[in-house]
Amino acid sequence: MADENCTEVTQFTFSGLTEHPQLKPVLFTLFLGTYVLTLAGNLGLIALIRVSPQLHTPMYFFLGNLSFLDICYSSTISPKMLLDLPTKTKTISFAGCLTQFYFYAIFATAEIYLLAAMAYDRYVAISKPLLYEAVMSPGICVSLVAVSYLAGLLNAIVHTSALLRLSFCGLPVINNFYCDGPPLFVAASTDTHLNEGLMFAFVGFNMITTNLLILASYACIMVAVGRMGSAADRRKACSTCASHLAAVIIFYVSATFNYMQPSSSNSLESKKIASIFYTIIVPMLNPVIYSLRNKEVKHALTSFIRRKLHF
Repeated sequence: MADENCTEVTQFTFSGLTEHPQLKPVLFTLFLGTYVLTLAGNLGLIALIRVSPQLHTPMYFFLGNLSFLDICYSSTISPKMLLDLPTKTKTISFAGCLTQFYFYAIFATAEIYLLAAMAYDRYVAISKPLLYEAVMSPGICVSLVAVSYLAGLLNAIVHTSALLRLSFCGLPVINNFYCDGPPLFVAASTDTHLNEGLMFAFVGFNMITTNLLILASYACIMVAVGRMGSAADRRKACSTCASHLAAVIIFYVSATFNYMQPSSSNSLESKKIASIFYTIIVPMLNPVIYSLRNKEVKHALTSFIRRKLHF
């Protein structure tokens, strides 16, 4: 039960990433550079897809939406973290904390469903190439993206509503650099079993559902690749999947480590490190992963630069 003498909390304090004065400017420079690269890389990829007719395919439609989500959920966290890093007291209002958590939950959840949709797209492209355009029609692509956002919206509404029932006493400290469920549960003065149960159930359902979709898609892809007679075709098929698999593994491993274990003050430090990967590093890596290994993107960029040089 909450302490009856508790006053209404109007703000939280973040513990932040570090209190070492010598590390702060190093981390600020590092994460500012990472955020700038995240914006530049993802905005550049979105623009390139938009102006390049050869990239107007389902695969790049999904990739453009992935870049948009990376920009959104990175921007939900990184600017506030960068503002707080040089300061001694890192505070956020109660409303600001809930708002940050709400939008972060939307974008992060939508991303895992979009990654599953991208795996299905690769399955259709490799296993059923003659039916690809019919199966992955514009309507189907838009529907898959819409389902991803609706899943994110549902997840955010459930967890944000559950947070409103919690009480916080004194000057609550969130042992993190942004507002997330597990650190908020530790800071709460009321029972959080319902919140932790909802977190485990919804995150578990989202992870298991999307993982099964991805695993099923890649199992079918492996069968299709095994039936290919040409070694060149097999290499091409594997190459188109390698980037997606790399992005999935990095995101899922760090997210699973963060959410699929009980909240405790002892585990929050290790969870904080995992959070850095999927909230700051992954959004920067995705455009790099999908661009450097992709001949179509390289060709589209080269063609765009040539067109501009001629004008």
